Amino acid sequence: MNEQGEPLPVPRPSSEVESAIFDAELVDDAASVPKLTRWQRFMNWWQRSPRVPTALKSRKAAKQALLDLLLFVVHLPWRFVSAAGRGTVAAVRAWRRWVQVHDYRDAAEQSEKLADKFIEIRELTLFRWKVTGTAGLASAAVLVVAYVLYGAPALWAAGGLAAASLAIFGRRKEGSPGRKPVLSGPRSLTWTMDPQVLVEAFRDAKLIGKDESLRLVERAAHDGSGWAVTVDLPATRKAADVIKHREALASALAVDELQLIIERVRGRGGHAGRVFLWVADADPYAGPPMRFPLLDVEQWDAWRAIPFGRDARNRRVDLQLVWTSLLIGAIPRQGKTFSTRLPAAGLILDPHARLYVFDGKGGKDWEAAEAVAHRFVCGDEIEHVEAVRDHLVELVAEVQSRYARMSRLDDDICPESKITPAISRDTDLDMPITAVIIDEVQVYLENPAREDVGGKKSTIGAYIADLLTYLTRKGPAVGIVVILATQRPDSNTIPSRLRAVLGSRFALRVMDWRDSNIVLGEQMNTRGFDASTLLPSHKGVGILRPDSETGADTIATLVRTFFMPNPEWRTICGRGRALREAAGTLTGHAAGDDLQQAVDPAAVAKALGSGSEVLDDRSALPEPLSSVVDYLGDDIDRRDFVPTAELIDALDTEPTLFGRQMGELGCQPRRARVASEDGTVRQVRGYYTADLREAVDEARTAQEKEGE
Repeated sequence: MNEQGEPLPVPRPSSEVESAIFDAELVDDAASVPKLTRWQRFMNWWQRSPRVPTALKSRKAAKQALLDLLLFVVHLPWRFVSAAGRGTVAAVRAWRRWVQVHDYRDAAEQSEKLADKFIEIRELTLFRWKVTGTAGLASAAVLVVAYVLYGAPALWAAGGLAAASLAIFGRRKEGSPGRKPVLSGPRSLTWTMDPQVLVEAFRDAKLIGKDESLRLVERAAHDGSGWAVTVDLPATRKAADVIKHREALASALAVDELQLIIERVRGRGGHAGRVFLWVADADPYAGPPMRFPLLDVEQWDAWRAIPFGRDARNRRVDLQLVWTSLLIGAIPRQGKTFSTRLPAAGLILDPHARLYVFDGKGGKDWEAAEAVAHRFVCGDEIEHVEAVRDHLVELVAEVQSRYARMSRLDDDICPESKITPAISRDTDLDMPITAVIIDEVQVYLENPAREDVGGKKSTIGAYIADLLTYLTRKGPAVGIVVILATQRPDSNTIPSRLRAVLGSRFALRVMDWRDSNIVLGEQMNTRGFDASTLLPSHKGVGILRPDSETGADTIATLVRTFFMPNPEWRTICGRGRALREAAGTLTGHAAGDDLQQAVDPAAVAKALGSGSEVLDDRSALPEPLSSVVDYLGDDIDRRDFVPTAELIDALDTEPTLFGRQMGELGCQPRRARVASEDGTVRQVRGYYTADLREAVDEARTAQEKEGE
């Protein structure tokens, strides 16, 4: 507006600007916040207010509160009668002590004046008998007068008052004499999971102090075939400690430790001190075998997690195979082969997956897989071991080739130098998901036949171990999955360098906690997971430790695997062959083509690396010297002394056995002064690295003489 009130001329924007404005969107940068209604604000206050009882905040809580009230009403008559009975016994005992002047007599005995006080004690006893008689007669007279005046209701009122008084006097209290029998009956879990019972169990297991308590997050409720409850521990108490001492808590709750499931509540609704407890009504791992779900599907995708079993709460547990590897260990006849065939079945039902199946035991367990396997070996003779070695060398060369081909692919197809579902299903690229499945892998790893690798002498078993280590470490990014099963899960069978790169672990029953740790990982027994505690009757039940890279948010879980006998296994393999024939992906041994691809052994040896155990011949050393050299690495030439405690902790071995085995190899422990972390110098026992190097040279010399 100008001074005369007339509008000023406004220049007209260009058509281009108009077009841009007309085609644009009006964006409000300020996010609109919905206004809560009065009812919504009231409900928010209702849910969060500590003054509102928990039973009134949700339908589930109200239902549980009504159930608790009903149980209380049902049990109330029996509780009242039993409390009145205990009160009667306690009252009689208290009156007897009073009338016999036990308090005065005990005081006289402690002052050693019992004889001097005999006359006083007798007089006091007669006086208390007189008081008792007078009180009894007075009470009887009062009852008679009340009956004459008011009739029978007076007697009922007096009896009710006396019963209530005795019930109050006889209620259970810790430390009150006469309230509990000296030898009570067998302990059993309170089936309503009373909060006080849970608190006492935590105290008995020494998980919380006597003056500490628990905070109830979710009240106990029956969940499936057991009771579930979530609690918060006192400040500074950790859920990890509860999981570690699961056996002690199970004893305090009077249940078998297999019935008790303890989990830390993680994520948004959890913290380090929040614990979820689930107590099964009965043995959750008993019952008939469970049918394998993939028997009812025609086809499966190897990129999907494969059904593996169910946990104690009957929740299905799936096993992810792509991007990881799997080690299965158990003593004989515990379901190891059946467990290994479950992930193999999921791969067989994917027509684009390629399988290398090696059975070191022989027999019919893996015979059906011959119809779908790209490479197949069954047996433990030297020709079978050499065939396994050649197939693994071929696969190592294939891994090198895949990395080279991926580097030349467009970013749209291969953006991160890792295999994708599209790449694995493209027949022109020829990079399918490839699984190496070896049952009784110890047969091949322990073969002592001498072999020259990279110009240095080694054993064929050590060479196979290095090939598997390479495939496990480098293979997942290009679609290689390694599944190993063994009935000898010890440090001599599976080298530490191979175990260290196996992502997922499954341990069925083993002999002791050391074997359990070899399968599951170091110190897993101290975290509450020990496969040696599993029952012999629980076939197919084991501890699964999934690979964290696959998205698993639990350390480990107890799983009862699905059951797939030989007839159903043959059905799966037949279906897998039909799928491959229809898709045109039947290759290798299954298609009658056993021709080995041309491979440059020097290139494979170079891929394994100069630091490989085969090339420096460490794996040919006897145990535990081989593990010691493997642990020290280049420090064996840099350090002068290694404490025994450090080696025992690093190798997770038993001290007495370790000392005896090292002594047999010519390494005797010595004393030396070492500086601790706080700067103090103390004398400890250990081994001089010069002695270790000398033992290595002697072991190699002896092996070279045997080879000649």
